[in-house]
Order: sequence, then C-alpha cells, then structure tokens
Amino acid sequence: MLRLLARLGGLGGAAGMSQFPEFSQQYMQRMAGAADELGKVVAAFDTTATTAGLTRTTALAELQGTEFLDQRRQDMTRTIARSERFDRDLAALRDRSALDRLTQAWRFSDTELAQSTWSDFKPAIPLTVEGLSFAGGGFVGGWLVLGLLFGAIRLLFRRSTVGA
Repeated sequence: MLRLLARLGGLGGAAGMSQFPEFSQQYMQRMAGAADELGKVVAAFDTTATTAGLTRTTALAELQGTEFLDQRRQDMTRTIARSERFDRDLAALRDRSALDRLTQAWRFSDTELAQSTWSDFKPAIPLTVEGLSFAGGGFVGGWLVLGLLFGAIRLLFRRSTVGA
C-alpha cells in the first residue's frame, strides 16, 4: 500500500512539474507586457520631470503636501520599483531553458502577475523534451518525498512497538 501511495505521489509530482515550462513561459510573456506598459508610465513621468527641469528623484520629492500628492508619490515609487524589477527579471530569464528558469524560480515572485497567469493557465500534456524531463523529475521527486515520509513513519511505529 505504501509503495502504491509513493507511486501516486510520483505521478502527482510528474503532473505538477511537467507544467512548469509552460507556466513559466506564460508568466514571462505577461511580465514582458507589464514591463512594457510600466516602462511607458515611467518614461512619461521622467519626461514630465525633465520638461519641468527636475530629475526623477526631485520630481518624486515634490509630490507632497496633500494626501493625494503623497499617495501619488507612493504609487509612482512602487511603479518605478516594479518596472525596474521586471526589467532585471526579464533580462535574467530571457533565452533560458526551462531548467535554467527553474534555478531562477525566485524571479517568479510577483504575486499579482502569478495569480493572473494561474487564473488563465490551462495544464497541458508535456509533449516537449523539457516537459517530459520535468515530468520525470517530478515523478522521482514526488516518489522520493512520499517514500521517505512513509518510511520514516514506518520506522517510528516499529520503534514504538519494539519498546512496548
């Protein structure tokens, strides 16, 4: 029974991990679109600041004095930071294999972007070499995790019955 459960864990791991290549690709496509749009917002802000004879930092500092301006400064500061983060993440992830993207999984950390990607994501059968490789790795990983877990539980019960 435990072997069957471990194999089921392996199949679950295979099914889950085989989806990473496509999910990461869709996440990156959304990130690229968001980076383009955020870049336009930041560029427009910078242009307005330059036209007024200000640097970005100075323009942000001048957005104060009322609740609206304070909120606008905070919003713009977050927008600039998110735009810069997306640009860095895209530069690090572009032209990488799915395995390389997995080693950079922390770059898939934008909650809003991940949720919107997941809400539109449709699992697919992994027909690529990468998908099948991830499925195989997921199977081995799931099988090992459940196998080790059930093995540890079995050892605990053996020791408790031996000592009784």
